[in-house]
Amino acid sequence: MLTAIMGAMPDEVDQLAALLENCRTETYAGVEYVQGEMEGKPVVLCCAGMGKANAASTVQVLASRYGAHRLIFSGIAGNMSSEIGVGDVVIGKVVVYHDAEPDMICQSAPFLKEFAGDPALIAAAEEACRTLGVHFLTGKIATGDQFVGDSATKAAIAAKCAPDCVEMEGAAVSQIAARNGIPCVVLRAMSDNADEKGHEKLVVKNFSIAEYVATATAIVHEMMKRL
Repeated sequence: MLTAIMGAMPDEVDQLAALLENCRTETYAGVEYVQGEMEGKPVVLCCAGMGKANAASTVQVLASRYGAHRLIFSGIAGNMSSEIGVGDVVIGKVVVYHDAEPDMICQSAPFLKEFAGDPALIAAAEEACRTLGVHFLTGKIATGDQFVGDSATKAAIAAKCAPDCVEMEGAAVSQIAARNGIPCVVLRAMSDNADEKGHEKLVVKNFSIAEYVATATAIVHEMMKRL
């Protein structure tokens, strides 16, 4: 089975790329796809770019061009939960849009307002977290085309859909994966608390996210031992 692994930023996939063996690379429609092996199993890895459009188009390529059998999205997010903190992980039991109209989204395939993570991939991610000693929460992830870095926006999103974290790609990834019948899970390591401090750290100061990405990378690597 071919496992597709995606991130949105180069930092989110570079550490994973270093774990691949027997690699070959192809650039298609502006995205570099690296095919190789991880733990002796076939993988295609790519950096989709940030935002819903980049994510959706890349998932379709993974489905149509590469024939991916399952999909793991790995990256960072802004924490929205009091149960976890920066450095911890949210595994997407359900993924929703916070900036779209669900009643309109669900009028086309896969005819869903929200998107469930694949139970087998969720279980593998949970076991990986336990093995690595990573504090995690299996919960709700919310997606929108904006970096959430102020308290007012954070509060508005919390009131609308009460997610455990917020990011920019997961629902689009999950929607197009579901449209193609591809089991999918979204993994997010918390890099900030989706507030003014997070904006200052990640946007204004362009702070390195490598520390948080390392957690997500370790989880994906551990998952591949189980899949």
